[in-house]
Amino acid sequence: MDNLTHGLVGALLGQAGLKRRTGLGMPALIFGANLPDLDAGCVLFYGQESLAMRRGLTHGPNAWVLLPLLLAGFLWWFDKWQARRGTRPDDRLPVRFGWLYLLSFIGCLSHPALDWLNTYGIRLLEPFSSRWYYGDALFIIDPWILGAMILALIFSLRREKRGANNARRPALFGLAAVLAYINLNLVLTATALAHTPQREAIATPVPLRFWERDMIVEVDGPIYLGKGLVRWSAFGGLADRPRVLSERPACLHPLQLPQFAPADRDLAAFLFWSRAPFVEREERGGEMVDVLKDARFAGAARSSFEKIVRVPAEAEDCHRD
Repeated sequence: MDNLTHGLVGALLGQAGLKRRTGLGMPALIFGANLPDLDAGCVLFYGQESLAMRRGLTHGPNAWVLLPLLLAGFLWWFDKWQARRGTRPDDRLPVRFGWLYLLSFIGCLSHPALDWLNTYGIRLLEPFSSRWYYGDALFIIDPWILGAMILALIFSLRREKRGANNARRPALFGLAAVLAYINLNLVLTATALAHTPQREAIATPVPLRFWERDMIVEVDGPIYLGKGLVRWSAFGGLADRPRVLSERPACLHPLQLPQFAPADRDLAAFLFWSRAPFVEREERGGEMVDVLKDARFAGAARSSFEKIVRVPAEAEDCHRD
């Protein structure tokens, strides 16, 4: 999920009462909820190759233990540093390292839990396993969740500022509403899959219209013609026919491309990350090129995840038996 969503989860957990357990409890929750995205810096240095690095080591079990420890240690040191300088706020609660670590851990653990819910996926057991896990329930930026949490946080902070006794209630209600919404979307995804005849279908949430899914399905024809999209709606069921993603016939499967470009690390990273790869021929700069894409980001949830590849001549105009 986006970092604003992660941060809001941490803030609502704090407003629900956890921040009162120790001084600097709120920073521990908010920063902890965003800490696993330290790997986002890989994009600046490795570009497309970073697809093989994201949502791995900093999202796995080792990070759940180590990152909260580092954050708690820093916040503990920061409190002592302010005290030595005479700048520590008088109204700050006593800082308890045990609670700092626990709150940092809770915030940090909420991050992979949310990231699992979208189609981008997460390598939940890295470094013990590089397998990707997908929840397919939420779009990576969900305005319904954002809106609910922002309103809950505003009401909670306003009540707290007035000294009201029930300042925790809006935060608790907001968290409960988000959990209910997540469960609803998990049910919608399962229902969409149950109504799709193809066994290998993938459900991708549609931005804004949470009650719809773009269903990635297998279709007849050449291998590059093997991915199609069909829209499913909770109110209308499946559309009649899938929209084929690529009209380009060939007999080479995208996963076989590295044998023709074994030194292409970007290609290897893309295919490691990809879940439903396909190749589409497009006009770029006045010439026709082959573009490797992922079907998860070819429907309503479009993105710039793609790579220009070279399809060998022997794979041109070849059909399955």
